[in-house]
Amino acid sequence: MPKVTFIVDGETKELDVDLAALPYSHHGLQGSLLDIARQHDIPLEHACGGSCACTTCHVVVREGAHHLSDMQDDEADRLDTAWDLTPRSRLAGCSIVGPTLASPPRRRPHGTQRSQPA
Repeated sequence: MPKVTFIVDGETKELDVDLAALPYSHHGLQGSLLDIARQHDIPLEHACGGSCACTTCHVVVREGAHHLSDMQDDEADRLDTAWDLTPRSRLAGCSIVGPTLASPPRRRPHGTQRSQPA
């Protein structure tokens, strides 16, 4: 079972994620970091609903990026407009977690606002 760690406002939340049992939240791609965050009540802003039309779900992957889906051209193009872009930046709505994910901590880049999931 993959482990995903979110770091929000300095607080760490580590999750054991059963991808097969995780219901789809219809925010971002199924099994994406955004989908997982929504299912576990982790606040992650996503103004476009995770459709890769903005950069509000921008996260920085500290480790374990090789356990995420490959970045597609539309995600790479959109990330070019993100604040605090790093070589480890991804859009949470486009980053699908693989079944062997080790433990990729995530943080919200400076300059993004915290919003509670609806």
